[in-house]
Amino acid sequence: MNNIPSVDLADFLSDDPNRKQKFVDEIGKAYEEIGFVALKNHFLSDNLVDELYKEVKSFFDLPLETKKKYEIEGLAGQRGYISFGKEHAKGKKEGDLKEFWHFGQEPSDDAKLTEEYPENVQVEELEDFNHVGMEAYRMLEKTGIYVLRALSLHIGLKETYFDHWASNGNSILRPIHYPPITEEPKGAVRAGAHGDINLITLLMGASTGGLQVLRKDGEWIDAIPQEDELVINVGDMLERHTNNKLRSTVHRVVNPPKEEWGNPRYSIPFFLHPRSEMPLDCLEECIDENHPKQYEDITAGEFLHQRLVEIGLIKK
Repeated sequence: MNNIPSVDLADFLSDDPNRKQKFVDEIGKAYEEIGFVALKNHFLSDNLVDELYKEVKSFFDLPLETKKKYEIEGLAGQRGYISFGKEHAKGKKEGDLKEFWHFGQEPSDDAKLTEEYPENVQVEELEDFNHVGMEAYRMLEKTGIYVLRALSLHIGLKETYFDHWASNGNSILRPIHYPPITEEPKGAVRAGAHGDINLITLLMGASTGGLQVLRKDGEWIDAIPQEDELVINVGDMLERHTNNKLRSTVHRVVNPPKEEWGNPRYSIPFFLHPRSEMPLDCLEECIDENHPKQYEDITAGEFLHQRLVEIGLIKK
């Protein structure tokens, strides 16, 4: 396997039970073997994608002193602007060569949350930035919930098992800007090798190159989706919840060849997090004689806090 498998969400949404089962089998197999797929026929329109990139590029083009006023102390980077080099991969000291923004959940009136999410930071200079960002947030959340429905069936759960936990969950949309590289990086890459924290990640912008996935045999392969596909991968929460049945695969964003250092790179991952009180206990359906329980019980909120400390966004 030299590229990640491609799946079609239209199969799962069709009225043909055979097509639906085909999607469940394909994505289940891919997530057990490599933890990544490229997904076509998601809910993001081409127009919305274009608008989002326009707004994101306009924001990162603002002067640094303007962007810095949106870097809010005390939020552990969970909303607003996070400046260049602040985040690093778990176990690394060098900051990643990127700056980014965080949009967070704006829960519905009937959400009945047990926690309070921080409010999103409003960008005064760009009147459409927040509106377009949250429209994309909703479409990615919707796509993610359908992917989780397919995985519920693959595991042997009720199809809507994840719906309550993922709807109004603590998800994050992160537009990232990797600026042009101007000098030889000292041990730093655009994003160091890491696994994601959350249930699943839906990534826009991987088609610009640089994303690599670690195969089971230890070889790095390029993840190269088609222009209209999202890259979707399993996060550590889902790996833990399924007792390692579904794989959270280590991945990275490598620096481009030297002749391309002058090109910026943009990507926009959506980290689908559940509500913080969701138990991540290993599912009974994923435990048997050959696969004993691998993890202690923990909630999603407790696990998230642990990991934010490890990657440097929460200081001890």
